[in-house]
Amino acid sequence: MTQTRWKKRLLWAAVWAAGIVLAAVLAGAFLFRHELKTLATLEKIDDNVLYTMKYDGDYGFDDFLLTGASTDGELVRFVTDRLLRGLPLEFSIPDLGCSTFSAWTEDGDRIFGRNFDLTYSPALVVETAPDNGYRSISTVNLAFLGFGEDKLPDTWKQKLITLAAPYAPLDGINEKGLAVAVLRIADEPTDQDTGKTDITTTTAIRLMLDKAATVDEAVSLLEQYDMHSSAGSCYHFQLADAAGDSAVVEYIDNEFVVLKADGGYQMATNFLLSDKKFNFGNGQDRYEILESSLNRCGGVVKDEQAGMDLLQAASKDWHVSETSGRLNATQWSIVFNCTDLTAKVVTGRQYDKPAHTFSLTQ
Repeated sequence: MTQTRWKKRLLWAAVWAAGIVLAAVLAGAFLFRHELKTLATLEKIDDNVLYTMKYDGDYGFDDFLLTGASTDGELVRFVTDRLLRGLPLEFSIPDLGCSTFSAWTEDGDRIFGRNFDLTYSPALVVETAPDNGYRSISTVNLAFLGFGEDKLPDTWKQKLITLAAPYAPLDGINEKGLAVAVLRIADEPTDQDTGKTDITTTTAIRLMLDKAATVDEAVSLLEQYDMHSSAGSCYHFQLADAAGDSAVVEYIDNEFVVLKADGGYQMATNFLLSDKKFNFGNGQDRYEILESSLNRCGGVVKDEQAGMDLLQAASKDWHVSETSGRLNATQWSIVFNCTDLTAKVVTGRQYDKPAHTFSLTQ
């Protein structure tokens, strides 16, 4: 065989091999197109630290609800297999302290405010649009997914972990104007066992945002599942909707309790409000700030900025936590507008700076 023919054969072999590699790359890009598109939107917008991300495609929440999860470990296994392709995931909810309120503005908008108090907590605002659910904006503490001051989603491998974000929301608003948030109670963890499908603290938030348009719908949904609270603690939820309804949902010794707003406005911190265990927990000082301010104005504040001012008044500078003994502070303050479907976020008590604004109408 001549040297020329050998060269031609080698050339064709190289072309064939390159074609196989290209086909594999294209197949991989197609297979992971939603994940790649999602991670391409991950952006750091505040050095304090705040990230944003727009989740592309579905994240399998309907499949999750078929079996549910009774522990954070079960949730991690589902998310690892479904979204992270086996990449190890840390998931923990530490000693968080929070304040929430629902109110009206003078223009007739329904607003819902939330302070998130904890140690250093990089935040992620994620927009989701599931195939079989409502679009929503929710806030995730990236520390729950293993991030911190010395580890942020700046490398490709670290960014992959943020694909778990839809399963770790702590507050949010959906396209129907339902806003929700979770607050910790220093009580025995909720561990219902009535034979219903199991959910955890953060998946309860995802359930309400994805599937409920009103407070009543959200309450009805929660009643259909057995709650298993995360991190060995107890929690209650505050909910508000565009029509003006508001409620606090608590689990008193595993019993489901709903407290509706009296007068169109409501507030909650880190103690129980139900008669059976009223005042159990902490945060009474922050509750008093919210209650006295809203009582004076009859639950009608001037505007969203007045709502943020109220959160500032109830916010916490660096202090020693009453329960954990660690240094905590307000990590983010957020005002959801259930009427306009927006969220205004301030991180690290930077109340003198313009809030970051997100919208579900754009």
